Amino acid sequence: MRRRIGLMTAAAVAALAVGGSPTMASSHREAPAITESPKVDGTDFYMFRSYEPGRDAFVTLIANYQPLQGPGYGPNYFTMDPDAIYEIHVDSDGDAVENLTFQFKFTNTLRGGTGITLNIGGKTLPIALRSVGQVTGADDADLGEVEDYGLTVITGDRRTGTRAAVTNASGGSALFRKPLDYAGMKTLPDYATYANQFIHSINIPGCSTPGKVFVGQRAEAFAVNLGSSFDLVNYVPIDGTTFPGGIMQSRTNDDLVGKKNVTSLALEVPIACLTGAGNGVIGAWTTASLPQARLLDPTPSYAAPVQNGGAYVQVSRLSMPLVNELVIGLPQKDLFNAAEPPGDGALGDYVTNPTFPAILDVLFRAPVNATLGTSFTNLAPNNFPRNDLVATFLTGIATLNQQSKVTASEMLRLNTGVNPTPRASQSTFGVVGDDLAGYPNGRRPGDDTVDITLRVAMGRLCHPVPINGTQTSLGLCTPANAPTGTVAFTDGAPIAATELQNAFPYLNTPLRGAPGNDARTN
Repeated sequence: MRRRIGLMTAAAVAALAVGGSPTMASSHREAPAITESPKVDGTDFYMFRSYEPGRDAFVTLIANYQPLQGPGYGPNYFTMDPDAIYEIHVDSDGDAVENLTFQFKFTNTLRGGTGITLNIGGKTLPIALRSVGQVTGADDADLGEVEDYGLTVITGDRRTGTRAAVTNASGGSALFRKPLDYAGMKTLPDYATYANQFIHSINIPGCSTPGKVFVGQRAEAFAVNLGSSFDLVNYVPIDGTTFPGGIMQSRTNDDLVGKKNVTSLALEVPIACLTGAGNGVIGAWTTASLPQARLLDPTPSYAAPVQNGGAYVQVSRLSMPLVNELVIGLPQKDLFNAAEPPGDGALGDYVTNPTFPAILDVLFRAPVNATLGTSFTNLAPNNFPRNDLVATFLTGIATLNQQSKVTASEMLRLNTGVNPTPRASQSTFGVVGDDLAGYPNGRRPGDDTVDITLRVAMGRLCHPVPINGTQTSLGLCTPANAPTGTVAFTDGAPIAATELQNAFPYLNTPLRGAPGNDARTN
């Protein structure tokens, strides 16, 4: 058994024993070190009961990497790192240790060892571009560089457990092709049809029913008012449709949806293959790891630009959104990315005593009072430790998505016994919108996690929440603890399931590189 990288201290173990808690996770460029390695930067993780009609016996898991991809950012676009391993881990019994791991490993290859060549004045030379003509198929002769991946399912420990290859249900190959990124309409005249060729039915060892896999570029679905939010929240974060003076809901407030792309590693897996001997609630998280030693080569080649060695070291970790950006203190952000769920306890103070609500109070007490006509002396909840945040992010909510064994740790948790909500009926606010199939019971692409996180951080769960049409107290804190807990906090960047696909892999066709990149015409 390998030595697990942990953060747990003796004091933290004692704290957990009496109900204390560990912390949460990462996303877009959230820690100083990961900004240096964008190819392995996990951006978002989705896990939900599949709501595509006829597929409700499956769970969809989508791990996104490589943030802020500008449409048309050639000529190399966004290949994955062949030196890295990308993984989705699933805990079925509640001990915060992976029972299953789905591991992706990529290979980039130049056709003929050179890519496309041209005869120029009697000399045959490789061209500088990835393609020389229109690309319509997986093995198109005009594509000079191809990207393939293998998918391995690991039972038990991710490094020492039992490994078995996932194979294509059509033909039995253990090698899958990744589509070229959306360079533009001249290179890829019908990208949606082209990309659909790369959705594969797969045989997963240990599963009697085939699943699905797709890896490729997709349109970003994480709605966030990114620039203004990190400019000391440069807006009044209350829904202006209800309270004049607050920010209005508008796509123009969104810095990612309709503007950026991302690379998705998407799986659809039968529920029975994930739940094991647990109570039907699964926890999951994604990671990316690189070899421990990386030596730059002064004479690099395409096949070996660097020399690597040593064990794989985890450099990115993600499950719940926005946590490393808004919760973890700056000195520990990189350390958290390297840690594993059983060792989260040493950073528990960031959850039990969060700083973000206090920042909002400092910045917005006066404008919120002016907007609402109130006289709050503090916007932030006063229940310490914040048991509402502990339940949401670290233990699961007892009546919703808590595993049979409760190990306080940062994982996205999904109760697979909750039926999926059809796309047209989904609430963008998930559980607090009386839609129990949504965030934080898993996460769907149409869940507005920024607004939900803002409201939960400011104490929404201290007030009764609608569950199956009945206002229900969760007993985690009281309304008196959260004076602004029912305020419609928002960043003004909306998202809804109806803006996204109703079939695997759910995220939309990526924005094209040229001509133009207007999402409305994609």
